[in-house]
Amino acid sequence: MVSSTPEPHYARLSITLHWLMLVLLAAVYACIELRGLFPKDSAERDLMKSLHFMLGLTVFVLVWLRLAMRLTRPTPPIVPKPPAWQTGLSHLVHVLLYLLMIGMPLAGWLILSAAGKPIPFFGLELPALIGQDPDQAKFIKGWHERIGTWGYWLIGLHAIAGLYHHYIRRDNTLLRMLPYK
Repeated sequence: MVSSTPEPHYARLSITLHWLMLVLLAAVYACIELRGLFPKDSAERDLMKSLHFMLGLTVFVLVWLRLAMRLTRPTPPIVPKPPAWQTGLSHLVHVLLYLLMIGMPLAGWLILSAAGKPIPFFGLELPALIGQDPDQAKFIKGWHERIGTWGYWLIGLHAIAGLYHHYIRRDNTLLRMLPYK
């Protein structure tokens, strides 16, 4: 018999992927920020850049599974139901986060392709997506960096909204995504 009562939490895989993506995104951002601690052309700086690329591509791979889960599994209801404007804003932020998790790794792949550099992925070298074009690499890199900065704000807004719902509205928004028994 199938219960008509909606689940109070997201599926375990969705919860796991959500928090894994947080860790991966934090690591992607940390690698690119920490590279500045090392001299240009040093092994340590190159390692930070390679980790940035590989972890970013890991986000790209996992986001598709996350998106499939999001589209095929029911979303647990928020109790009490938020105003329509908050729901709309939430949907917009989620769409932007998915675009960030798809677009940024893809842009990184395009940058390396256009720069004629190898595209490392944990012992593999991925094929170039476009032909070598240093001007195009520079153009895409500028947008990649700009959108990366916007990503800080978007991720921060998402986190603040979760805390707002938990501590001020006192609804179950955050609880739906926390690991449960």
